[in-house]
Amino acid sequence: MSRCLISQAEVQAFIERCMVAVGTKPHHAHSLAEVLVEGDHRGHYSHGLNRMDMYVKDIRSGICAKDGEPVVEKESAATALVDGKNLLGPVVGNFCMNLAIKKAKEVGIGWVVAHGSNHYGIAGYYAMQALKKNMIGMAFTNTSPLVVPTRGKECTLGTNPISVAAPANDGDSFVLDMATSAVALGKIELHERRKDPIPEGWGCDPQGKLTTDPKKVLTGGGLVPIGGNEDTGGYKGYGLGMMVEVFCGILAGAQYSKHIRTWKVTDRVANLGQCFVAINPEMFAPGFSDRMSDLLSIQRNMEPADPNLPVLAAGDTERMNMKKCEELGGISYHINVVNYMNDCAKNVGVSKLLPCDRLLSS
Repeated sequence: MSRCLISQAEVQAFIERCMVAVGTKPHHAHSLAEVLVEGDHRGHYSHGLNRMDMYVKDIRSGICAKDGEPVVEKESAATALVDGKNLLGPVVGNFCMNLAIKKAKEVGIGWVVAHGSNHYGIAGYYAMQALKKNMIGMAFTNTSPLVVPTRGKECTLGTNPISVAAPANDGDSFVLDMATSAVALGKIELHERRKDPIPEGWGCDPQGKLTTDPKKVLTGGGLVPIGGNEDTGGYKGYGLGMMVEVFCGILAGAQYSKHIRTWKVTDRVANLGQCFVAINPEMFAPGFSDRMSDLLSIQRNMEPADPNLPVLAAGDTERMNMKKCEELGGISYHINVVNYMNDCAKNVGVSKLLPCDRLLSS
């Protein structure tokens, strides 16, 4: 009985209570809670409730601003540069994506970049906002340096995620949401806690050599780009990580590469760079969503190599997780995460905690 079931509404309200307790504006707390709950709902537990304490700490310490709103510093019909004013990442992200969608409605494309932002949860959340308007959405962010470039031995790039969402017919869609590192740091930490080796191609030691020892990755080594080492195409993942940095830190005039603060060290403001794009397919060839549906069908309907493992398109795994949540009547959380977050809530004076009464046999 290591997992318990909690409704999305309960988790949403709990996160909002905790954030408001440390001085966050209610509508900012709502924006953050929505992104975190959506992360868990889609099965990305590393970017959901699990991260709430980090945001509480950032607001409580004053390293992340709780007052004000993002400001447009410069704009044209299709572009904008936004100052995030060091506010919570989801507050900046929603502001920028809404602006990109508004511009795409008017002129076909909206390309908005922000500096002065913070960690914003799953990138896919922002790209998917465009789907509601039948548009293609893209979102990118730079992050603290955790990735060692091909042939290097120092972490100079973040996990720099890429998300692209494209609408198909009947509510179907393609939703790519991926880091440009082979895996997330959390996966390495999990293996280290369990004293398990990691697969080769996940991380390197302090000398830049691939290792299966998670401890070496976490103490002076680093993550490696998608593709692993040079022989297996790691330089392509490295190139994609650099591309995200061009769109984010460089284009927005934010911090970039090794100038971004160390992960989980909050001695100075993050000043992350982020990029949000909306494209209106109606400005291009007619029949976009029909072709998109066909493209998805071609992949999904092919005969799989293993009959038990059907071919999926980006976003299908998340859809299955959401369907499972709907069937269960809530999101399934590990009891340790729930207990930890409830302790965090008590520390900030919140008395209405997450319920632990709906246990699941795991």
